[in-house]
Amino acid sequence: MKSSAVSLAGKKRNKGKSWTSQFVRNYQLHLFMLIPIAYIIIFNYVPMFGIQIAFKNFSPGKGIWGSPWAGLVHFQTFFKSYQFQRVIVNTLRISIYSLLVNFPLPIVLALMLNTVRNARFKKTVQTVTYIPYFLSMVVVVGMLVQFLNPMTGVYGTVYRLITGSASYPPSIIQKPGSFIHLYVWSGVWQYLGWNSIIYIAALSGVDPQLHEAAQIDGASRFKRILTVDLPAIIPTISVLLILNAGSLMSVGFEKVYLMQNNLNLMQSEVISTYVYKVGLTSGMGNFSYATAIGLFNSIINCILLVLVNWLSKKTSENSTSLW
Repeated sequence: MKSSAVSLAGKKRNKGKSWTSQFVRNYQLHLFMLIPIAYIIIFNYVPMFGIQIAFKNFSPGKGIWGSPWAGLVHFQTFFKSYQFQRVIVNTLRISIYSLLVNFPLPIVLALMLNTVRNARFKKTVQTVTYIPYFLSMVVVVGMLVQFLNPMTGVYGTVYRLITGSASYPPSIIQKPGSFIHLYVWSGVWQYLGWNSIIYIAALSGVDPQLHEAAQIDGASRFKRILTVDLPAIIPTISVLLILNAGSLMSVGFEKVYLMQNNLNLMQSEVISTYVYKVGLTSGMGNFSYATAIGLFNSIINCILLVLVNWLSKKTSENSTSLW
């Protein structure tokens, strides 16, 4: 018993020494980590101090400490607001639609490119699909607006050529029902290639002998995709699906705000744009109310992340999860 305790203590000391020696040996890599760690601490953790204003009647003149506590008043105000149902429903509609479209398509593209044997064609397709990712969101929305302009855009020109009419077509960009489709499918164009990179990298690790064995057994190309390639990237798919589920209540502010107009506002107002308008552009500067809405949104995202991670861990064969 005594000898086992001594050996256990020795192992702990050796483990500590090995970690220290590895840290000293690779100190350059750890120094490189300081910048992203500092960035995360400064811009992600330090601002959490201000979350408390969600429970106060914050006044810029009095500051955080001087402002009186208000309890859960701002949360109750939001839940009873006529805007509550609208912004929640719009946010979920856009998020779920985006997830159903934007999540599987990069997987399909990666599987298709993995079967291409012509290296030049493969690189060309990858380059063409990657480029839109590097365009500014302002540029993407500007291109979308110009393209769909009923008077001077491609949409208006093609409409007049097909119909032979001199009149202008109805504006799609101002049609409330078109907003969600324009938002999602323009996102597909912009992010399809970039989101497929991680799947292409995962597919590069598949053992070629598995394909050779399947080919000898008479498996077609499609059958090999289903039995060899797809199972190899299931863990990657699971992890990314968990991460996407954790941001289900977070719709990108910039693109929605740029695409909004008075005609489609009923379908395009989401939590992020509502928080911005209430907190900064309403003229009242209701910072506490806006912070309460943002905190509610973050809590729901956190709950979804934990729940989906737990379900993935319980249902997947390899217990794929974030933790």
